[in-house]
Amino acid sequence: MFTLSINNLFFKYNKDLVFDDLCLNIREGEKVGLIGANGSGKTTLFLSICGILAPDKGVISLLGKVVKKGFFYPEIGLIFQNPDDQLFCHTVKDDIIFGAQNLGLSSLEIEERFIDVLRETGVEYLQNRVSHQLSGGEKCMVAIASVLIMRPKMILYDEPSANLDLRARRRLIKFLQSCQETIMISSHDLELITEVCDRTILINNGKIIADGDPSKIMSNKSLMENNCLEVPASLK
Repeated sequence: MFTLSINNLFFKYNKDLVFDDLCLNIREGEKVGLIGANGSGKTTLFLSICGILAPDKGVISLLGKVVKKGFFYPEIGLIFQNPDDQLFCHTVKDDIIFGAQNLGLSSLEIEERFIDVLRETGVEYLQNRVSHQLSGGEKCMVAIASVLIMRPKMILYDEPSANLDLRARRRLIKFLQSCQETIMISSHDLELITEVCDRTILINNGKIIADGDPSKIMSNKSLMENNCLEVPASLK
């Protein structure tokens, strides 16, 4: 059984076709990079997988369970591009435990999970800080912790390195390399994709244009340029 299975996905935004019979399967433990030009549908795909948007046609299944709009699926987590859209409580601890509290877990289990994710993300020193006063890199890791505490099987990262300085970006890359969950990363930071992902999917015009080894796909100059992308410097 695949962690994620997408079959014959069609999606229109107003009159524009975003996905045209898109099919995709992702296995447990894969680290998949999702690349494409602005407007190619990367974020729309993520929101559809989470059940926030409903496709016009097609079926999205998560661990064999059909995803329907408006339902909550704790098996999957979404990290927003802007952590400020995800962090809304007063303190870091409150932000991190919010999701676990809404799962109906006991106070003891929430505290145990909280300690685990603090250690995993390295933000123990931030737990009593005010969330909106953190740096961009700190907010990024706290947002990740707020999803990890729910122990999802798959996590979607939407432009996770956006607005990070070099040090915070490197910390994020090391974290993503070590994570055990199945992940999809949508990013224009193609160097991050080459370092983290073992598979890359290129989408354009509503379809998957290429699917395979990140180095082979992103070193193909004509393929990248035809889809409004550049070959990353490390592959030139």
